[in-house]
Amino acid sequence: MLSTCTTVRIIMLQIALYQPEIPPNTGNIIRLCANAGCRLHLIHPLGFSMETKQLRRAGLDYRELTVVEEHESWEVFAEKHQESRMYAFTTKAERVYSEASYQADDILLFGPETRGLPDSLLDSLSNEQRLRLPMLPSSRSLNLSNTVAVAAYEALRQLDFPTLS
Repeated sequence: MLSTCTTVRIIMLQIALYQPEIPPNTGNIIRLCANAGCRLHLIHPLGFSMETKQLRRAGLDYRELTVVEEHESWEVFAEKHQESRMYAFTTKAERVYSEASYQADDILLFGPETRGLPDSLLDSLSNEQRLRLPMLPSSRSLNLSNTVAVAAYEALRQLDFPTLS
């Protein structure tokens, strides 16, 4: 008797943090990814140790419930994901995050809390790939973990929350 195997494709939105600096933000994002079914990429250098007490407290035991990949540099990450669609979130973008048409396996890229993504990285992407969350003109930026949550759930909404109930 022959047996057949059916492969089920799991839609997984990807979140990438470029050189994150604040452990509780990354811990909150680990928890978000675990609950939303997202893969998390951490691009070194990190501004903290992955064993930091604040990171563990914010992420609780969710680290084991999601896929977290660490990459030694932007170049290594970019090479590995050169075929992936990527959206970079920056206050310098003209396009609003809700105008993008997200697809499964898109990468949502976010910069470090104190300085955002470097211009050299942003310049390597098209205007279509640069997105922002609207805010008051007098504001500098939103909290990183809040921004990731808003963007991730908009992408998941567009995908009809594929694995969420």
